[in-house]
Amino acid sequence: MARIGVEGSLTDVKEALMAMGHEVIELKSEADTAHCDCCVISGLDKDVMGMTDTSIAGPVISASGQNAEEIAQMVNEKLS
Repeated sequence: MARIGVEGSLTDVKEALMAMGHEVIELKSEADTAHCDCCVISGLDKDVMGMTDTSIAGPVISASGQNAEEIAQMVNEKLS
């Protein structure tokens, strides 16, 4: 399956993705995104000015307002 980077605070999302067979990498720094197919972020620390620079070529999914199952489904849709 895919390698998914997930912010450390999203424990339920990590568990849901691992149960689906994905390899989950905890995102602690920008370097952790290097070999991820997709990343899931909490969305809580979004840039105040609305400007964002991404260091991953794959999709970045914000978990804000979503439950773990919805996020796992979004990851699968983005990767298929």
